[in-house]
Amino acid sequence: MAIQHMNEETGAAVADLIHLREEFIKTRLIFVKGDRMIRILKVLGATDADLDAMRTVSNSLRDDPTLPFRKSKNGRFCFDFEQSKLRRLEFQPFALSEEEDFVRHDSGQIRRFREIDEDLQGNTTLHALFIFKALIFHGVSFKQRPKLNYETENFICTLFNLRTVTNKDLIGEPALEGVHSDGVDFTMTTYLGSENMTSDSAETFIHDIREQNALRWNQTNPEYSLGRYQHRDYLDTLLFVDHEKKHSISPVYALDPKHPATRDVLIFFTRKPVVEGHISHPYDSLNPHQSLPFEIPLA
Repeated sequence: MAIQHMNEETGAAVADLIHLREEFIKTRLIFVKGDRMIRILKVLGATDADLDAMRTVSNSLRDDPTLPFRKSKNGRFCFDFEQSKLRRLEFQPFALSEEEDFVRHDSGQIRRFREIDEDLQGNTTLHALFIFKALIFHGVSFKQRPKLNYETENFICTLFNLRTVTNKDLIGEPALEGVHSDGVDFTMTTYLGSENMTSDSAETFIHDIREQNALRWNQTNPEYSLGRYQHRDYLDTLLFVDHEKKHSISPVYALDPKHPATRDVLIFFTRKPVVEGHISHPYDSLNPHQSLPFEIPLA
């Protein structure tokens, strides 16, 4: 009976994945509620223990290199579709430029983040999230960016674990840069949790690609508005084609101003490797990580 029940669960999750992929191909964006994600991720290998552990993984984050209201870590991975596996890549600095539709005080700066550790890398929920993203985007056609290598089947994914903090001295901005793109092919954001955050915080606004960069979320042209989404429940996930849309996010507000408010997310930036002339060309190694090796099958 247990095997039959599992088979039914697996079949339902596969059917749901097929539906989501079809929706993504059509609309170039999907927003998947957390309870739906949990059912899918468990079939993809996430354990109950790791689903619980993921809720608090952001407690180990460190100060961000350029934003005082943020805690952060990142890590680089390769969707190696040629060998049907995901693998960890060695540390590299990170940069986003105005040329990539990212206009902020640190645009073009070479930033060095603390690295994601085994507490996140070893969590089967993360593994299932990687597989989920691969199943949705692999083989989907999309608008290509300049200075990326579209001759290879593989993609580089820079994973960020971020905590945005609002306190009596700072307003936490999940997207201080205003309207922007992330300089990649596919962006996925997954919500891990929050504390003391108001119900109207951190709304994500999707804009037509014609919208002006760096505008605040509340200064944009309504004619260019393509929708709004809010990550409120554990594992709420948004996935979209980054170079076909822009987005902005409202601040994190504290429910009780006397205490800090926090918001924790994972962000999966996925793009082709860069070519010469791209700002990240010196920082786009495909070498494996030596001290934190990692590899899981994608099929």
